[in-house]
Amino acid sequence: MGEALQAFLNESRIKGDVQAFQIKEAWESIMGKTVARYTDTIKIFGDRLIVSTSVGPLKNELRFQKESIIKRVNEAMGAEIVKEVIIQ
Repeated sequence: MGEALQAFLNESRIKGDVQAFQIKEAWESIMGKTVARYTDTIKIFGDRLIVSTSVGPLKNELRFQKESIIKRVNEAMGAEIVKEVIIQ
């Protein structure tokens, strides 16, 4: 059953939504409480992770940490899901 569900998700359009939900659930443990508190939205489009925040200094800090975010998210998810991070 689990394999069938995974195969369905891999072929469906909701895969990005499910992955975004999983990342949102783990975001605090991935990036820490402060970053999680001020993160507005997290979305996935293909292999792009889009992180939105309205806090200017946090945007700048996250832009400098893009490679680290990619590495941390992929490690937390156990697969290479994210190849690019876009900070808005």
